[in-house]
Amino acid sequence: MKLANRTLRLFVGGILFFSGLIVAPQVVLGGQQPQEPPGSAVASSQGKPDDATTDGSASTEAETCKTCHEDITTSFEKSPHWKTMNDTRGGHSKQGCEACHGPGGDHADDPSKPVFDYKTATPEATTDRCLSCHASGSEHMSASNSFHRQNDVSCTSCHSMHHARTKEHMLVKAEPGLCYSCHLQQRAQFNMPFRHRVNEGLIQCTDCHNQHGTGGVLEGDHLVRQVRTSASGDMVCFKCHADKQGPFVFEHAAVRLEGCGSCHVAHGGANAHMLKYSNVNLLCLQCHTNSPGIHATVMDANQSHYEQACVNCHVKIHGSNFNGLLDR
Repeated sequence: MKLANRTLRLFVGGILFFSGLIVAPQVVLGGQQPQEPPGSAVASSQGKPDDATTDGSASTEAETCKTCHEDITTSFEKSPHWKTMNDTRGGHSKQGCEACHGPGGDHADDPSKPVFDYKTATPEATTDRCLSCHASGSEHMSASNSFHRQNDVSCTSCHSMHHARTKEHMLVKAEPGLCYSCHLQQRAQFNMPFRHRVNEGLIQCTDCHNQHGTGGVLEGDHLVRQVRTSASGDMVCFKCHADKQGPFVFEHAAVRLEGCGSCHVAHGGANAHMLKYSNVNLLCLQCHTNSPGIHATVMDANQSHYEQACVNCHVKIHGSNFNGLLDR
């Protein structure tokens, strides 16, 4: 019993001793806690920005712009660009109005000090500013070298940030009318008897072409411009005409070397199958000028022989898996 009482007294004494160590400094200092240097509180408040200001800065800026540009700001709120208001990855410079028009503080204080104006900017400056966000991805990666840019066609020639007429891609006019506003020759071709059904809405110009640029190569007498998938322009045809793709054991050299455009007019023409010539044998004779003597009666100058069409025998003109004559 005595041992237990002694242990209890030692335990209580230890608690009182350590309590005295904790309380003593406060008694010595008159019950006051040590204070930080006067500048530390200011430094700590400056080192951490106000949360409300950070979260609402883009919205506050938009409201400031709205005081003068209400119609534009209202349309901006309904556009895909509005999602930049919630995207903080690029910082405030990539959000809201200032993401496209640049810093607007001076302009808000004095309207005579302009921000970046897409209406008066050069096509190159406009494209460069848009590409600062849209340069990534397969659709825009060649935009800096596209035919449109080389001909001073800027992004705002086709797109409208605030007054778009389409729900997708923010276009100033729907396809194909937008493309026809410049490409008048192609518009006429799509009105020919044999054509791709663009006017009927079955396909669009952008199904075959990347308007933002893919480069282009000269093939024979035609220039393949900004076609998708392949620089030669053939693979884009095979997206729909898969039966002509092969691979074949015996290929038609013209298809491999010059592409579909060596025989066909891509947009439309007056001849069946959109061929360059109405008589098939005239088309074949562009390349096959040294025909054997057996064809002499067929390939007469007046084109009067009933067997004048080469495809009567050479039925597999796109390629064959049986022989090099492409006759089966």
